[in-house]
Amino acid sequence: MKSYHIHLIRHGLSEGNKLGQYIGVTDSPLSPEGKALLLEKKQAGAYPKAAVCYSSPLGRCLDSAKLVYPDCPPRVIMDFRECDFGAWEGKTAKELEKEPMFREWMESGGHTTPPFGESGGAFIHRTCLAFEKLVRELLQSGITDAAVVAHGGTLMAILSTYGLPRAPFYDWLTEPGSGYSLRITPGLWMRSMVAEVYETIPPREAEREVSAMDVAREAARRAYGEPED
Repeated sequence: MKSYHIHLIRHGLSEGNKLGQYIGVTDSPLSPEGKALLLEKKQAGAYPKAAVCYSSPLGRCLDSAKLVYPDCPPRVIMDFRECDFGAWEGKTAKELEKEPMFREWMESGGHTTPPFGESGGAFIHRTCLAFEKLVRELLQSGITDAAVVAHGGTLMAILSTYGLPRAPFYDWLTEPGSGYSLRITPGLWMRSMVAEVYETIPPREAEREVSAMDVAREAARRAYGEPED
């Protein structure tokens, strides 16, 4: 039976990432280092081939997509944009640590809503609806290899909802310019709406996976407010 491959890639390092800021819907551009690292990974063969490339509407994703897939103009999916951090956009955890609402948000694991921002539930819901629509389009078109260049939160929402093996939201955090490849089997998708996560991008040595996951979880706690175990 025909299977479909979707390669989820986080955008390259942005200027806001470098400063440790909460950057959701703010259009923070790629940093020079971010561009250089994407090109370095591309030249090393880190990115799978794709017949079509989808992207968040924000510049750091569009620019990353154009660098990684220069011959595949990105198709914008508006609902693949990152979570809106509202009044906390552009600020660091240090700048926010004395705000009661920020402390509450951190303690809740990001389940409360930033002032003038977007709740975690609303963010995951819109992201997943957009992903399901993308899968339907691929199945109808017959295109078997697609790339999605989006944000860390976007990728985590998709993977924690549909990915096999099952893992919590924060376990799917990946570094800028990295990601995961999914395999969609039509029958299994129609029955259970799950996708096999069969490879990292770039491929990771097995002995490094545990330590890399530990680093990812710690970064997620700082970036998204996951409480300590």
